[in-house]
Amino acid sequence: MNASRIEQLKKFLKNDPQDPFPLYALALEYQKFDKKEAKKYFKNLLESHPEYTPAYYHAAHLWIELNEISQAKGCFEKGIEVAERNQDSLALRELKNAYQNFLFEWEDETDW
Repeated sequence: MNASRIEQLKKFLKNDPQDPFPLYALALEYQKFDKKEAKKYFKNLLESHPEYTPAYYHAAHLWIELNEISQAKGCFEKGIEVAERNQDSLALRELKNAYQNFLFEWEDETDW
């Protein structure tokens, strides 16, 4: 855990609560050691900044780690929709590839 980095990111968030990046960076930091806290930050980010495309890839992988498979599926699908709407070709390609891998891995274990 990098406590000083977390504190700095929290200061950034406090100074500019409309900036999605500190929420995103905090979620990624917490994902390394506190999945529950990371989930809170990702949920907040996706609710308050639904067009912030980079969050979907990492949030979906967190849901997988937490065995919240239907939430992961929905997160991938929403991220693909947002990336298409924003014409973010790199994010779209990454999300589609990750989603296809996800579907392949979970196709027999989940009844959608």
